[in-house]
Amino acid sequence: MWPVSGDMDSGVDHPERGGVTVLESADPAAVPGPRAEPEPASRWARALSGAGYRALRRTPLDEQLVPPMPDGPGVTPDVVPPSPLLARLGIRLPDALWSWLCRWSGWLGPIAVAAFAGVLRFVNLGGPHALIFDETYYAKDAYALWQVGYETNWADDANGLITAPNPTVPFRTDPAYIVHPPVGKWIIGLGEQIYGMNPFGWRFMMAVLGTLSVLMLARIGRRLFRSTLLGCVAGLLMSVDGLHFVLSRTAILDLVVMFWFLAAFGLLLIDRDRTRALIAKRLDAGLGTDWWQLGWRPYRLAAGVSLGLMTATKWSGGPAIAVFILLVALWDTSARRMVGGIRGPGGQPIVEGRRVLRHCVDWVCSAASLGLTAAVTYLVSWTGWIMSSTEPGKGGYFRDWAVQHPGGFGPDWWRSLWHYHSTMLDFHTNLHSPHTYQSNPWSWLFLGRPVSFFYESPKNGQAGCTTSDCAREVLAIGTPLLWWAGIAALLYCLYRWLMRRDWRAGALLAAVAAGYLPWFQYQERTIFLFYAVCFVPFLVLAVTMMIGAMLGPAHASPDRRLAGATGAGLLVVGIMWNFLYFYPIFTGQTIPMPDWNGRMWLSTWI
Repeated sequence: MWPVSGDMDSGVDHPERGGVTVLESADPAAVPGPRAEPEPASRWARALSGAGYRALRRTPLDEQLVPPMPDGPGVTPDVVPPSPLLARLGIRLPDALWSWLCRWSGWLGPIAVAAFAGVLRFVNLGGPHALIFDETYYAKDAYALWQVGYETNWADDANGLITAPNPTVPFRTDPAYIVHPPVGKWIIGLGEQIYGMNPFGWRFMMAVLGTLSVLMLARIGRRLFRSTLLGCVAGLLMSVDGLHFVLSRTAILDLVVMFWFLAAFGLLLIDRDRTRALIAKRLDAGLGTDWWQLGWRPYRLAAGVSLGLMTATKWSGGPAIAVFILLVALWDTSARRMVGGIRGPGGQPIVEGRRVLRHCVDWVCSAASLGLTAAVTYLVSWTGWIMSSTEPGKGGYFRDWAVQHPGGFGPDWWRSLWHYHSTMLDFHTNLHSPHTYQSNPWSWLFLGRPVSFFYESPKNGQAGCTTSDCAREVLAIGTPLLWWAGIAALLYCLYRWLMRRDWRAGALLAAVAAGYLPWFQYQERTIFLFYAVCFVPFLVLAVTMMIGAMLGPAHASPDRRLAGATGAGLLVVGIMWNFLYFYPIFTGQTIPMPDWNGRMWLSTWI
């Protein structure tokens, strides 16, 4: 284990602590004590030190490779001194309980935040009692998948029958043409299998994934910034993002895309730490750093599976595979460069030709472990369709195409699947039908055109309305203050990446780019703001990184820390207030029409 640096501007390849005090290991041999501030090297630097200048710290190589985690078994002492803050408040916890809470705060904090998010998402999950927006497609497709393994057609009056006081499910087996892969619908259908074909049933798994994604983000933020506090802040911010919240309570596919995207990112972060720890261990042993000597990389393969599941929910996962292949290859290359280039056994330098070859091997291994694994996962996701009957009208849509068109290369199921995908591609690239709530991706970060999933105008005495006119709406829109702060946070990340070579900022920008930039090539296509939910976690992490900068480094003056903490706290509280203000139009509550109008901050939100 290595020491913790509290310097956020050191310029080395490790995270700042965001001003968070952490507990060091009780073993002084395992974790050296804090290093003294370096003396300014020049007269000019000494003069500037009076104005707050601090020279860059020289960080040991092993700490640059794997900065220590902030707490946990092996890091937090078995016995932690009582908290001075709690003592000032008159609170005295038993020493054993306090030490246990400190040791496991890296899990307890994120779990508490996730529990808060879960309560928000599960309360009144069955309302509105209707198939809202695209639930009319995905809830029924999900039900059909679990019945026969492929999507089917439904009667025109199916929605009314399903949501009636005495519901019936008018299921049919004739195949339907669909344009999205099946994984997201399999997940939605799991809730229907548990709780039935009703609003709570088809939304249940979305609420589960929404809650789990908050837990994942808190843990990812903790690992990324090496701060449990900042990890919990990230989870808290996403739990009160309106777009994430609404989609966690609606049975459509985009939240599933986000979940697997975030899971892949988190798994790659673990792989990065694990691999660099192996490199550090080999360096301590005086061995080489050849790629094949770094051992089994299960987290990278699991990330490939997650990317495959993301793409098998919607094809918008495809760009994420390419970006993450590039990202992890650059991470491996930077690790080798950090330890002095590629070296063979005994630490001997390798000649330039072989050096280039080894870097190429890194890139090939990245592409194979992520790209190939994702492709296999995607193909497996179509098993239900592949195993269905090839008799006309008795299997998945186009399952009988190869039988009707003999010849060609490959087995019948492959040829039919290839033809099906060609028609899906044509549909997606030529979808130009106008829609009331379509939007241009240029407007997404500004929340220019949200999507109304559900709207009613009850009169006095209807649906709890107590005035002459009321409104009841579920509006898919991000929490405005969070998203607008996110614009500034992305600019800050761009600065950190370009000017400070901060790998964390680069990783967040890469993830946002993978989920956002591909939509700019379809500006004439019918697309919607809620597609942006896939990069919401990374927008939140960018805001969290900016909050860490606001808090300041651990060695900053008390006045600087107080000012930073005040600003950061006001931002977090403001975002939470903003969420509560918009909560009625996130959940379809009946409110007076003037109150609804007051929440339409922009004319394009109506």
